[in-house]
Amino acid sequence: MAFPQLNFDRAQPYANFGRLRPLHTSAVIFAFGGNALLAASFYIVQRTTAARLWGGGLSWFVFWGYQLFIVLAATGYLLGVTQSQEYAEPEWYVDLWLTVVWVAFLAVFVGTLIRRREPHIYVANWFLLSFIVTVAMLHVVNNLAIPVSVFGSRSVQVFSGVQNAMTQWWYGHNAVGFFLTAGFLGMMYYFIPKQAERPVYSYKLSIIHFWALIFLYIWAGPHHLHYTALPDWASTLGMVFSIILWMPSWGGMINGLMTLSGAWDKLRTDPVLRMMVTSVAFYGMSTFEGPMMSIRAVNSLSHYTDWTIGHVHSGALGWNGMITFGMLYYLVPKLWNRQALYSLRAVSWHYWLATIGIVLYASSMWVTGIMEGLMWREVDAQGFLVNSFADTVSAKFPMYVVRGLGGVLYLAGAIIMAYNLWMTVRKGAATRQAPAMAPAE
Repeated sequence: MAFPQLNFDRAQPYANFGRLRPLHTSAVIFAFGGNALLAASFYIVQRTTAARLWGGGLSWFVFWGYQLFIVLAATGYLLGVTQSQEYAEPEWYVDLWLTVVWVAFLAVFVGTLIRRREPHIYVANWFLLSFIVTVAMLHVVNNLAIPVSVFGSRSVQVFSGVQNAMTQWWYGHNAVGFFLTAGFLGMMYYFIPKQAERPVYSYKLSIIHFWALIFLYIWAGPHHLHYTALPDWASTLGMVFSIILWMPSWGGMINGLMTLSGAWDKLRTDPVLRMMVTSVAFYGMSTFEGPMMSIRAVNSLSHYTDWTIGHVHSGALGWNGMITFGMLYYLVPKLWNRQALYSLRAVSWHYWLATIGIVLYASSMWVTGIMEGLMWREVDAQGFLVNSFADTVSAKFPMYVVRGLGGVLYLAGAIIMAYNLWMTVRKGAATRQAPAMAPAE
């Protein structure tokens, strides 16, 4: 974006921005996030129910079936085989295949809960089950389409016009709410207590957090459609529910952070726990910023600007990314029966590179987004716009360079993690990890 000459113009039309952008978005959410959620769901439900996965090899079908969906969707984006909606959804045959895989996923998860040996269903499973059920509903309704031919990839959408926009953002915001929030909260409620070796701060608060979150989130989508053909009452309803949503979101953040009560000293010696706690802090920040941006007056400035990009990436990289990295650091030594990670120092490097990268990325987008919004609404004494669109693009150049630097730092941290986990599997700990020293009285 800062240097357009680096774009893949010669590979038109298969690698232009219009096709790479939905590929990027779907890869982050559904390939990275989806596989993290599959791993978390299959691991957590077994550990908290004391039961093996139901269905025998059905869980392998879910895994490989989901990878096939990702390949079909990714190639479809590059080839232009999509439904041409705002989210550039894959075509009907890909949607149909994902529905089959997702029903199998639900069957494995629910079947395991039914055969559990532990009578109590731990709250992490509540969040994971709500994510699986709600995403199934979102996927089916949003992708209702009539194939033009069973021998072709094209289809006709059931919804059109403002109804389609409303359905799209009901889907879009609840993909955030249930795929990127509820599912990952299931991770938080399992892995932070395990890594901190402390029980959840308040089990009652976790139940309140769950019911308030799943009831409120489903209503929040229309706040994306302020100042559109959608009736004002509908977008106002979405705004009100978004603002109320701030309270249960922060209740969950407080619950996650306060789980460290009596164990805060571990943050000095355990970079994995530090990464998990930082992810919860980013969750809290994003769930404050989101409701604020849903307010109509704020939205009139922020919408269509890079402020939204900064908000999305602070949540995706800070909350979803960091909690997933923490989960991987926790799981890999256990799954391969290693005493410790190959290098805790490498984890610290990853932590700081990722954190600094996110701060650079998000802060540069906040600055350029607010500047962009102000430039778009600036008028002269006669009421004419002062700045052209090209003026705003030119003014954003230095912030885009900072954004790129932030992304490179975050990627460098992820590469270090991949090397660290690979070496953990191959060799285990490089040196004997020194025991954490107790703080002086």
